[in-house]
Amino acid sequence: MRLALPVLLVAGLLACTTTPRPKPAAPGEPLPELRLAPAALGTTVSLTQRLEFAHESDPGGPRSLEALLEVEPALMQLAGFALGQRLITLRWNGTTLDEERDPRLPAQFQSAPVLRDVQLVYWPADAVRSALPPGWTLEDGPGRRALSKNGREWVTVRYDGEPRWEGRTQLTNLSEHYRLTIESRTADE
Repeated sequence: MRLALPVLLVAGLLACTTTPRPKPAAPGEPLPELRLAPAALGTTVSLTQRLEFAHESDPGGPRSLEALLEVEPALMQLAGFALGQRLITLRWNGTTLDEERDPRLPAQFQSAPVLRDVQLVYWPADAVRSALPPGWTLEDGPGRRALSKNGREWVTVRYDGEPRWEGRTQLTNLSEHYRLTIESRTADE
């Protein structure tokens, strides 16, 4: 029973963050992957985070997860925990995305969208723009960022903190139908 509870929590969390076949942003065209180098962040950061996921089709409401995010010039690492147990660790070196996952983590959980969301939220606007395929645009202003194609916003990010990785951030993904709220603080606080 002790191990079953984290599995149920993760299954519920993933049910609201992923769907087996997310709806594409345009016919046959999913949201772009960014795959930016960790060094493109332009700084080193270490954060503790509380993540809250809400998927529009989930009647159970938002689910939460604790995370640690570290970015150094050569490596980005993200570890996710539920009830004190590590469920996943992602490592991105700018070329390869590796993961260590708990075997109970559902197969539909994919690492690439997590990497995309982290980079969309935190990497500098110019770096994100350089990774976008033709037709995609990124608007970036005080407290807000929007990823668009053909004049339609598909992802919006709202920031309450400055710098952007401190405080509360909310990402709304209209293509894949979820909202992610991130409460962050630097790991040394």
